[in-house]
Amino acid sequence: MDYQFPDSVLIVFCKAPIPGQVKTRLQPALSAEQAAAAHEQLTLMTLNRAFRQPLCPVQLYCAPDSRHPFFHTCAEQFPVGLAEQRGDELGSRMRNAFSAAFGRYRHVVLMGCDCPSLTVADLQQAFNALRNGKDAVLAPTEDGGYVLIGLNAPQPALFANMRWGHDQVMAETRRRANDAKLNWQELGRQWDVDWITDWYRYLAELKPDSVAESSAAEMK
Repeated sequence: MDYQFPDSVLIVFCKAPIPGQVKTRLQPALSAEQAAAAHEQLTLMTLNRAFRQPLCPVQLYCAPDSRHPFFHTCAEQFPVGLAEQRGDELGSRMRNAFSAAFGRYRHVVLMGCDCPSLTVADLQQAFNALRNGKDAVLAPTEDGGYVLIGLNAPQPALFANMRWGHDQVMAETRRRANDAKLNWQELGRQWDVDWITDWYRYLAELKPDSVAESSAAEMK
């Protein structure tokens, strides 16, 4: 395959869709099973977007491991490689994923699997920023976090001893990037699906023919 960014890789972090362990903040509006189905739908949406154009190789980093049948379904539907997240918390897992990727690729972008607003154009912008010499690129979210981070070299200081899941993650990451004197770029602000209002927002923004499919998936 002829990639736009052949020396780059896109890493997508994803948890196994185990009811009661994913998208728990969508409950109780959705049941645990419905929340897990929503997680699956968002992941497939993310992979579909990643492969809409031949940007670069894509790796699905799975947690707690890659044995869940859903991950193998993803690998059957998309030309995605499966890898396992390693580390005892999110920061170490991200740091380890970057370190492993830099053994094979020059530019690495890591993202989550639940950001409907992130477009192919955003991904292209991220890779172009790295190709053009930026040390890092980040896509902030409306809730104060970030949904995408790209690097041209390991930057462990961006991940160490970070308190994840609060509204100052992006602000703290900006501070650390500036303290490290990184030449970095910030993309447009995104939104991801954390709460039931986000899920309804996602459904409302789907094309009409997809809404019916989404509603069916929601009611599995």
